[in-house]
Amino acid sequence: MLVVGLLALAAARALTGQRPQAGLVTAAAAACAVLYAAGPLLSRVRRSRRAAALWLAAVGACWLVLLALSADGVWVAFPLYFLQLHLLSRRAGLAAVAATALAATAGFAAHRGSFGAAMVIGPALGAAVAVAVVWGYEALYRESEQRRRLIEELTATRADLAAAQHAAGVLAERERLAREIHDTLAQGLSSIQLLLRAAERALPRSPDNAARYVDQARQAAVDNLAEARRFVAALAPPALEGTTLAGALERLCATTSTRHRITARFHLTGEPVPLSTAQEVALLRVAQSALANTVRHAGATTADVTLSYLGDHVAVDIADDGRGFDPDALPSPDPEGGGFGLAAMRARVDALDGVLTVASGPGRGTTLAARLPLVPSPENAPRNDREARP
Repeated sequence: MLVVGLLALAAARALTGQRPQAGLVTAAAAACAVLYAAGPLLSRVRRSRRAAALWLAAVGACWLVLLALSADGVWVAFPLYFLQLHLLSRRAGLAAVAATALAATAGFAAHRGSFGAAMVIGPALGAAVAVAVVWGYEALYRESEQRRRLIEELTATRADLAAAQHAAGVLAERERLAREIHDTLAQGLSSIQLLLRAAERALPRSPDNAARYVDQARQAAVDNLAEARRFVAALAPPALEGTTLAGALERLCATTSTRHRITARFHLTGEPVPLSTAQEVALLRVAQSALANTVRHAGATTADVTLSYLGDHVAVDIADDGRGFDPDALPSPDPEGGGFGLAAMRARVDALDGVLTVASGPGRGTTLAARLPLVPSPENAPRNDREARP
Protein backbone atom coordinates (compact mmCIF):
# COMPACT_ATOMS: atom_id res chain seq x y z
CA MET A 1 0.00 0.00 0.00
CA LEU A 2 2.90 2.36 0.68
CA VAL A 3 4.19 1.94 -2.87
CA VAL A 4 0.77 2.63 -4.38
CA GLY A 5 0.32 5.67 -2.10
CA LEU A 6 3.67 7.17 -3.07
CA LEU A 7 2.98 6.57 -6.77
CA ALA A 8 -0.39 8.24 -6.44
CA LEU A 9 1.26 11.17 -4.67
CA ALA A 10 3.79 11.57 -7.50
CA ALA A 11 1.01 11.54 -10.10
CA ALA A 12 -1.10 14.03 -8.12
CA ARG A 13 1.80 16.46 -7.70
CA ALA A 14 2.51 16.28 -11.42
CA LEU A 15 -1.11 17.02 -12.30
CA THR A 16 -1.69 19.77 -9.76
CA GLY A 17 1.62 21.41 -10.56
CA GLN A 18 0.68 21.63 -14.26
CA ARG A 19 4.06 20.28 -15.25
CA PRO A 20 4.85 19.77 -18.95
CA GLN A 21 5.23 16.00 -18.59
CA ALA A 22 2.30 15.48 -16.20
CA GLY A 23 0.61 12.98 -18.52
CA LEU A 24 3.75 10.88 -18.89
CA VAL A 25 4.38 10.97 -15.13
CA THR A 26 0.81 9.87 -14.45
CA ALA A 27 1.04 7.08 -17.00
CA ALA A 28 4.36 5.85 -15.62
CA ALA A 29 3.04 5.96 -12.06
CA ALA A 30 -0.13 4.08 -13.08
CA ALA A 31 1.86 1.42 -14.96
CA CYS A 32 4.17 0.97 -12.03
CA ALA A 33 1.20 0.68 -9.64
CA VAL A 34 -0.57 -1.92 -11.83
CA LEU A 35 2.60 -3.98 -12.20
CA TYR A 36 3.25 -3.81 -8.47
CA ALA A 37 -0.33 -4.83 -7.59
CA ALA A 38 -0.19 -7.76 -10.01
CA GLY A 39 2.79 -9.37 -8.24
CA PRO A 40 0.95 -10.85 -5.23
CA LEU A 41 -1.73 -12.24 -7.57
CA LEU A 42 0.79 -14.25 -9.60
CA SER A 43 1.33 -17.71 -8.11
CA ARG A 44 4.78 -18.08 -9.70
CA VAL A 45 5.98 -14.96 -7.92
CA ARG A 46 4.96 -16.49 -4.58
CA ARG A 47 6.55 -19.87 -5.30
CA SER A 48 9.74 -19.06 -7.23
CA ARG A 49 12.52 -16.70 -6.22
CA ARG A 50 13.52 -16.36 -9.88
CA ALA A 51 10.02 -15.28 -10.87
CA ALA A 52 9.97 -12.86 -7.95
CA ALA A 53 13.29 -11.38 -9.12
CA LEU A 54 11.91 -10.90 -12.65
CA TRP A 55 8.78 -9.21 -11.31
CA LEU A 56 10.89 -7.01 -9.07
CA ALA A 57 13.11 -6.06 -12.06
CA ALA A 58 10.00 -5.04 -14.03
CA VAL A 59 8.74 -2.90 -11.16
CA GLY A 60 12.21 -1.34 -10.84
CA ALA A 61 12.30 -0.53 -14.57
CA CYS A 62 8.95 1.28 -14.35
CA TRP A 63 10.23 3.13 -11.32
CA LEU A 64 13.35 4.24 -13.18
CA VAL A 65 11.13 5.65 -15.93
CA LEU A 66 9.10 7.50 -13.33
CA LEU A 67 12.28 8.75 -11.65
CA ALA A 68 13.58 10.03 -14.98
CA LEU A 69 10.32 11.98 -15.47
CA SER A 70 9.79 13.31 -11.92
CA ALA A 71 11.94 13.97 -8.85
CA ASP A 72 8.99 12.77 -6.72
CA GLY A 73 9.79 9.23 -7.83
CA VAL A 74 12.76 9.21 -5.45
CA TRP A 75 10.39 8.55 -2.50
CA VAL A 76 9.35 5.19 -3.98
CA ALA A 77 12.92 3.94 -3.43
CA PHE A 78 12.29 3.40 0.30
CA PRO A 79 9.55 0.71 -0.02
CA LEU A 80 11.50 -0.82 -2.91
CA TYR A 81 14.37 -1.45 -0.48
CA PHE A 82 12.11 -3.67 1.64
CA LEU A 83 10.80 -5.57 -1.40
CA GLN A 84 14.32 -6.28 -2.63
CA LEU A 85 15.59 -7.43 0.77
CA HIS A 86 12.52 -9.61 1.29
CA LEU A 87 12.33 -11.29 -2.13
CA LEU A 88 16.01 -11.67 -3.00
CA SER A 89 18.85 -13.51 -1.32
CA ARG A 90 20.90 -11.57 1.20
CA ARG A 91 23.77 -10.83 -1.22
CA ALA A 92 21.49 -10.02 -4.17
CA GLY A 93 19.24 -7.94 -1.94
CA LEU A 94 22.14 -5.82 -0.71
CA ALA A 95 23.31 -5.28 -4.30
CA ALA A 96 19.81 -4.29 -5.42
CA VAL A 97 19.41 -1.88 -2.49
CA ALA A 98 22.76 -0.25 -3.25
CA ALA A 99 21.86 0.11 -6.94
CA THR A 100 18.46 1.58 -6.06
CA ALA A 101 20.04 4.09 -3.66
CA LEU A 102 22.55 5.17 -6.32
CA ALA A 103 19.78 5.53 -8.89
CA ALA A 104 17.67 7.58 -6.49
CA THR A 105 20.61 9.85 -5.67
CA ALA A 106 21.54 10.31 -9.33
CA GLY A 107 17.95 10.93 -10.42
CA PHE A 108 17.30 13.48 -7.71
CA ALA A 109 20.59 15.27 -8.46
CA ALA A 110 19.74 15.35 -12.19
CA HIS A 111 16.37 16.96 -11.51
CA ARG A 112 17.96 19.53 -9.17
CA GLY A 113 20.78 20.27 -11.56
CA SER A 114 23.34 20.03 -8.75
CA PHE A 115 24.90 17.47 -6.41
CA GLY A 116 25.45 17.71 -2.66
CA ALA A 117 26.00 15.57 0.41
CA ALA A 118 22.37 16.00 1.48
CA MET A 119 21.25 14.21 -1.71
CA VAL A 120 23.28 11.15 -0.69
CA ILE A 121 22.27 11.09 2.95
CA GLY A 122 18.54 10.62 2.34
CA PRO A 123 18.65 7.51 0.07
CA ALA A 124 21.64 6.05 1.97
CA LEU A 125 19.96 6.51 5.36
CA GLY A 126 16.74 4.99 4.04
CA ALA A 127 18.70 2.00 2.68
CA ALA A 128 20.48 1.52 6.04
CA VAL A 129 17.19 1.65 7.95
CA ALA A 130 15.61 -0.86 5.57
CA VAL A 131 18.56 -3.26 5.89
CA ALA A 132 18.56 -2.98 9.70
CA VAL A 133 14.80 -3.53 9.94
CA VAL A 134 14.69 -6.50 7.56
CA TRP A 135 17.74 -8.20 9.00
CA GLY A 136 16.47 -7.60 12.52
CA TYR A 137 13.11 -9.10 11.60
CA GLU A 138 14.82 -12.12 10.01
CA ALA A 139 16.91 -12.63 13.15
CA LEU A 140 13.78 -12.48 15.32
CA TYR A 141 12.02 -14.88 12.98
CA ARG A 142 14.88 -17.36 13.15
CA GLU A 143 14.94 -17.14 16.93
CA SER A 144 11.17 -17.60 17.01
CA GLU A 145 11.46 -20.67 14.81
CA GLN A 146 14.17 -22.11 17.03
CA ARG A 147 12.00 -21.54 20.08
CA ARG A 148 9.03 -23.12 18.32
CA ARG A 149 11.06 -26.20 17.44
CA LEU A 150 12.43 -26.33 20.97
CA ILE A 151 8.92 -26.12 22.41
CA GLU A 152 7.80 -28.90 20.07
CA GLU A 153 10.75 -31.04 21.15
CA LEU A 154 10.04 -30.31 24.82
CA THR A 155 6.37 -31.14 24.32
CA ALA A 156 7.26 -34.40 22.62
CA THR A 157 9.81 -35.20 25.32
CA ARG A 158 7.29 -34.42 28.05
CA ALA A 159 4.76 -36.69 26.35
CA ASP A 160 7.36 -39.48 26.14
CA LEU A 161 8.30 -38.90 29.79
CA ALA A 162 4.65 -38.99 30.84
CA ALA A 163 4.18 -42.24 28.93
CA ALA A 164 7.32 -43.71 30.53
CA GLN A 165 6.19 -42.61 34.00
CA HIS A 166 2.77 -44.10 33.37
CA ALA A 167 4.31 -47.38 32.26
CA ALA A 168 6.64 -47.36 35.29
CA GLY A 169 3.68 -46.63 37.55
CA VAL A 170 1.71 -49.50 36.05
CA LEU A 171 4.66 -51.88 36.53
CA ALA A 172 5.20 -50.67 40.10
CA GLU A 173 1.51 -51.16 40.90
CA ARG A 174 1.58 -54.64 39.37
CA GLU A 175 4.64 -55.47 41.46
CA ARG A 176 2.92 -54.14 44.59
CA LEU A 177 -0.21 -56.17 43.90
CA ALA A 178 1.88 -59.27 43.16
CA ARG A 179 3.68 -58.92 46.53
CA GLU A 180 0.44 -58.26 48.40
CA ILE A 181 -1.36 -61.17 46.74
CA HIS A 182 1.52 -63.50 47.54
CA ASP A 183 1.92 -62.34 51.13
CA THR A 184 -1.80 -62.23 51.94
CA LEU A 185 -4.25 -63.95 49.61
CA ALA A 186 -1.96 -66.75 48.43
CA GLN A 187 -0.66 -67.51 51.92
CA GLY A 188 -4.15 -67.21 53.39
CA LEU A 189 -5.65 -69.55 50.81
CA SER A 190 -2.83 -72.00 51.44
CA SER A 191 -3.60 -71.88 55.15
CA ILE A 192 -7.30 -72.45 54.46
CA GLN A 193 -6.42 -75.42 52.25
CA LEU A 194 -4.27 -76.98 54.98
CA LEU A 195 -7.01 -76.47 57.58
CA LEU A 196 -9.67 -78.04 55.37
CA ARG A 197 -7.39 -81.01 54.69
CA ALA A 198 -6.93 -81.41 58.42
CA ALA A 199 -10.71 -81.29 58.86
CA GLU A 200 -11.13 -83.90 56.14
CA ARG A 201 -8.65 -86.22 57.87
CA ALA A 202 -10.42 -85.74 61.22
CA LEU A 203 -13.75 -86.89 59.79
CA PRO A 204 -15.57 -89.03 60.74
CA ARG A 205 -13.47 -90.16 63.70
CA SER A 206 -13.23 -86.77 65.41
CA PRO A 207 -16.05 -84.44 64.37
CA ASP A 208 -15.18 -81.94 67.10
CA ASN A 209 -11.65 -81.48 65.75
CA ALA A 210 -13.02 -81.27 62.22
CA ALA A 211 -15.44 -78.53 63.25
CA ARG A 212 -12.60 -76.65 64.92
CA TYR A 213 -10.50 -76.81 61.74
CA VAL A 214 -13.44 -75.65 59.64
CA ASP A 215 -14.04 -72.74 62.04
CA GLN A 216 -10.39 -71.76 61.81
CA ALA A 217 -10.56 -71.93 58.00
CA ARG A 218 -13.62 -69.69 58.06
CA GLN A 219 -11.79 -67.16 60.25
CA ALA A 220 -8.78 -67.29 57.94
CA ALA A 221 -11.08 -66.51 55.01
CA VAL A 222 -12.54 -63.52 56.92
CA ASP A 223 -9.02 -62.22 57.70
CA ASN A 224 -7.95 -62.71 54.09
CA LEU A 225 -10.94 -60.75 52.82
CA ALA A 226 -10.04 -57.86 55.13
CA GLU A 227 -6.43 -57.96 53.92
CA ALA A 228 -7.55 -57.92 50.27
CA ARG A 229 -9.78 -54.90 50.80
CA ARG A 230 -7.00 -53.02 52.56
CA PHE A 231 -4.21 -53.59 50.04
CA VAL A 232 -6.52 -52.71 47.14
CA ALA A 233 -7.03 -49.37 48.89
CA ALA A 234 -3.26 -49.20 49.61
CA LEU A 235 -3.90 -48.92 53.35
CA ALA A 236 -2.00 -50.40 56.26
CA PRO A 237 -2.74 -54.06 57.08
CA PRO A 238 -5.57 -54.56 59.59
CA ALA A 239 -3.14 -56.52 61.75
CA LEU A 240 -1.42 -53.21 62.58
CA GLU A 241 -4.58 -51.33 63.53
CA GLY A 242 -4.62 -50.29 67.16
CA THR A 243 -1.40 -52.07 68.03
CA THR A 244 2.35 -51.97 67.60
CA LEU A 245 4.49 -54.04 65.26
CA ALA A 246 5.48 -56.20 68.23
CA GLY A 247 1.80 -56.81 69.05
CA ALA A 248 1.02 -57.71 65.45
CA LEU A 249 3.94 -60.17 65.27
CA GLU A 250 2.96 -61.75 68.59
CA ARG A 251 -0.60 -62.21 67.35
CA LEU A 252 0.74 -63.68 64.09
CA CYS A 253 2.71 -66.28 66.05
CA ALA A 254 -0.30 -67.13 68.20
CA THR A 255 -2.58 -67.51 65.16
CA THR A 256 -0.03 -69.67 63.34
CA SER A 257 0.38 -71.94 66.36
CA THR A 258 -3.40 -72.30 66.68
CA ARG A 259 -4.10 -73.07 63.05
CA HIS A 260 -1.15 -75.33 62.22
CA ARG A 261 0.93 -78.11 63.74
CA ILE A 262 3.80 -75.86 64.67
CA THR A 263 4.80 -73.88 67.74
CA ALA A 264 5.55 -70.27 66.75
CA ARG A 265 7.12 -68.11 69.48
CA PHE A 266 7.64 -64.36 69.51
CA HIS A 267 10.61 -62.56 71.09
CA LEU A 268 11.32 -58.86 71.51
CA THR A 269 14.79 -57.45 72.16
CA GLY A 270 15.94 -53.86 72.56
CA GLU A 271 14.00 -50.72 73.35
CA PRO A 272 11.15 -50.16 70.84
CA VAL A 273 11.26 -46.92 68.86
CA PRO A 274 8.66 -45.43 66.50
CA LEU A 275 8.79 -46.80 62.96
CA SER A 276 7.27 -45.48 59.76
CA THR A 277 4.19 -47.18 58.38
CA ALA A 278 6.19 -48.45 55.40
CA GLN A 279 8.76 -50.09 57.68
CA GLU A 280 6.14 -51.74 59.87
CA VAL A 281 4.21 -53.07 56.87
CA ALA A 282 7.38 -54.43 55.26
CA LEU A 283 8.57 -56.24 58.40
CA LEU A 284 5.10 -57.66 59.08
CA ARG A 285 4.76 -58.92 55.50
CA VAL A 286 8.20 -60.51 55.63
CA ALA A 287 7.29 -62.33 58.83
CA GLN A 288 3.93 -63.46 57.40
CA SER A 289 5.50 -64.77 54.22
CA ALA A 290 8.39 -66.48 56.04
CA LEU A 291 6.05 -68.23 58.51
CA ALA A 292 3.75 -69.30 55.66
CA ASN A 293 6.73 -70.84 53.84
CA THR A 294 7.75 -72.57 57.04
CA VAL A 295 4.30 -74.10 57.46
CA ARG A 296 4.04 -75.18 53.83
CA HIS A 297 7.53 -76.40 53.04
CA ALA A 298 9.80 -76.75 56.08
CA GLY A 299 8.12 -79.57 58.00
CA ALA A 300 9.20 -77.73 61.16
CA THR A 301 7.86 -78.20 64.68
CA THR A 302 8.97 -74.82 66.06
CA ALA A 303 9.59 -71.35 64.67
CA ASP A 304 10.93 -68.30 66.49
CA VAL A 305 10.13 -64.76 65.37
CA THR A 306 12.38 -62.11 66.92
CA LEU A 307 11.88 -58.36 66.61
CA SER A 308 15.12 -56.56 67.49
CA TYR A 309 15.79 -52.85 67.95
CA LEU A 310 19.52 -52.46 67.40
CA GLY A 311 20.20 -48.77 67.85
CA ASP A 312 20.34 -47.59 64.25
CA HIS A 313 18.59 -50.66 62.82
CA VAL A 314 15.46 -52.69 63.35
CA ALA A 315 15.37 -56.35 62.38
CA VAL A 316 12.98 -59.28 62.20
CA ASP A 317 14.46 -62.80 62.32
CA ILE A 318 12.46 -65.96 61.59
CA ALA A 319 14.20 -69.22 62.51
CA ASP A 320 12.75 -72.76 62.27
CA ASP A 321 13.95 -76.33 62.89
CA GLY A 322 12.69 -77.66 59.58
CA ARG A 323 14.33 -79.64 56.82
CA GLY A 324 16.08 -76.59 55.34
CA PHE A 325 17.10 -76.04 51.73
CA ASP A 326 19.90 -74.78 49.54
CA PRO A 327 19.32 -71.02 48.92
CA ASP A 328 21.52 -71.11 45.83
CA ALA A 329 19.44 -73.85 44.23
CA LEU A 330 16.07 -72.09 44.34
CA PRO A 331 14.17 -72.10 41.04
CA SER A 332 13.23 -68.86 39.30
CA PRO A 333 9.79 -67.44 40.18
CA ASP A 334 7.08 -69.17 38.15
CA PRO A 335 3.37 -68.34 38.04
CA GLU A 336 2.46 -72.04 38.44
CA GLY A 337 5.32 -73.31 40.53
CA GLY A 338 5.62 -70.41 42.94
CA GLY A 339 8.96 -69.08 44.07
CA PHE A 340 7.80 -65.49 44.48
CA GLY A 341 8.16 -65.46 48.28
CA LEU A 342 11.83 -64.61 48.68
CA ALA A 343 11.79 -62.29 45.65
CA ALA A 344 8.83 -60.36 47.08
CA MET A 345 10.44 -60.13 50.52
CA ARG A 346 13.71 -58.95 49.05
CA ALA A 347 11.91 -56.30 46.96
CA ARG A 348 10.13 -54.97 50.04
CA VAL A 349 13.33 -54.72 52.04
CA ASP A 350 15.38 -53.26 49.19
CA ALA A 351 12.76 -50.53 48.67
CA LEU A 352 13.51 -49.28 52.21
CA ASP A 353 17.32 -49.54 51.85
CA GLY A 354 17.36 -52.65 53.99
CA VAL A 355 19.08 -56.04 53.78
CA LEU A 356 17.51 -59.50 53.57
CA THR A 357 19.64 -62.54 54.39
CA VAL A 358 18.78 -66.25 54.28
CA ALA A 359 20.82 -68.93 56.06
CA SER A 360 19.81 -72.53 55.48
CA GLY A 361 21.00 -75.96 54.49
CA PRO A 362 19.52 -79.41 54.09
CA GLY A 363 18.65 -80.78 57.56
CA ARG A 364 19.80 -77.58 59.36
CA GLY A 365 16.62 -75.51 59.43
CA THR A 366 16.28 -72.00 58.06
CA THR A 367 16.95 -68.52 59.43
CA LEU A 368 15.69 -65.49 57.55
CA ALA A 369 16.60 -61.96 58.67
CA ALA A 370 15.25 -58.62 57.42
CA ARG A 371 17.12 -55.54 58.64
CA LEU A 372 16.03 -51.93 58.03
CA PRO A 373 17.88 -48.72 58.90
CA LEU A 374 16.21 -46.40 61.42
CA VAL A 375 16.46 -43.23 59.34
CA PRO A 376 13.79 -40.56 59.89
CA SER A 377 11.74 -40.01 56.74
CA PRO A 378 9.56 -36.92 56.23
CA GLU A 379 7.31 -38.89 53.87
CA ASN A 380 6.81 -41.74 56.34
CA ALA A 381 6.23 -40.16 59.71
CA PRO A 382 5.59 -42.62 62.54
CA ARG A 383 2.01 -43.11 63.55
CA ASN A 384 1.22 -41.59 66.95
CA ASP A 385 -1.04 -44.40 68.04
CA ARG A 386 1.87 -46.86 67.88
CA GLU A 387 4.70 -44.96 69.52
CA ALA A 388 4.48 -47.02 72.70
CA ARG A 389 4.18 -50.68 73.40
CA PRO A 390 0.76 -51.95 74.43
